[in-house]
Parts: sequence; structure tokens; C-alpha cells
Amino acid sequence: MAIAYIALGSNLQDPVKQVSRAFDALVQLPATRLLLRSSLYKTAPVGYDNQPDFINAVAKIDTLLEPTVLLRQLLAVEATFGRERPFPNAPRVLDLDLLWYDQIAMHTPELILPHPRMHERGFVLLPLAEIAPDLTLPNGKSVVELATQYQQSDIQSLSGLSA
Repeated sequence: MAIAYIALGSNLQDPVKQVSRAFDALVQLPATRLLLRSSLYKTAPVGYDNQPDFINAVAKIDTLLEPTVLLRQLLAVEATFGRERPFPNAPRVLDLDLLWYDQIAMHTPELILPHPRMHERGFVLLPLAEIAPDLTLPNGKSVVELATQYQQSDIQSLSGLSA
């Protein structure tokens, strides 16, 4: 079994509900077990500002699926939620990003691991630090260390709200 972390995000069609449904969908993945789910975080959009705020979270899973197979499963879940990709950073019903897979580093046209921008995204680092405080990225920095720079940002923990 491999440990993997998945970022979840939504800003359309009741985003809290969509992220909650996405956690349920992760439970249904073959040969996969949901181990932990972070709190929800409300965040401003990145890359394209003319859209609603996002609800973000991170899941920790245990899986027998190989990384590319897991990615394809995540893309299939997005499709069942009605995910469309009209342009980069467009509003979306659901976004699932494979962040980390069992300390594997890979770079293919289909998948880059660890996720190449996760260390720059507070909406990933804060929920990831919540459920994986001991995780250290390939740059040698801990997730907690990287997340501290976002603690005073406009990213709002909705810890009283569960998915």
C-alpha cells in the first residue's frame, strides 16, 4: 500500500457540498482507503480572479493503485462531477490534484510528482500541514514550515465546518 495526498477544491454549485461528495467518492476508489481528511478552507481564486472563492481540503489515502492509475481515477471522478476545462484556472465544480505519492518522484507528460506547485499554494499547504505535519518535501522543507507563511493570509479555515 502507498500513501498519497490529494488536494480537493470547488467553487461552483455549492462548493462545500461538492468537496464533501468528493471525499465520499475517494472512499469508493478501488483498492484505496481514505485515512484522513483535513478541515475545509475558504480561499480566493488563483490565476483567474473573476470567479467565486474556493473551498479547499486535502485527503490522505492508502492505495494499491499505481500513480498514473490513481490519477486517471481522480480525473474520472472529476468528470462525473461535471468538470469542464474551458481555460486554465477556470471555475470548477471539482478539482482533484494528486500532490504526493509515497515519496515517488516522476515526470511524465501525464503526471508530475510531487505536484510541481504545491509548495507555492497556501490553499494546499495549510490543509496538508493539518493532516501531515511530519511530511517533508523534496526541497528539504517541512509542510508545516512552508505553511507558516500563509497563516496570516486571506485563507480562512472553516474548522467548524466538516466535509
